[in-house]
Amino acid sequence: MTPDEIKQLLLEEFPEADIAANGDGSHFKVRIVSDVFAELRSVKKQQMVYQVLNEQIKSGAIHALSIETYTPDEWARASKLNLG
Repeated sequence: MTPDEIKQLLLEEFPEADIAANGDGSHFKVRIVSDVFAELRSVKKQQMVYQVLNEQIKSGAIHALSIETYTPDEWARASKLNLG
């Protein structure tokens, strides 16, 4: 599994999102910026992402996954603070 393949899977579920994915082998990090995350708790946001990648996680194609989710406003604030 490559970061581009992960990004493509996520774009199918979150087509309007700004998505960044990186990693190597089976350890990946994704950042998703989308209005769909507005007013959701962190756990719900992560569940939405895990649901998309569940088959790849079950198969072992993705062993470790770090997820960052933001609304556009949250991302604007985080980038100003160099958090993302």
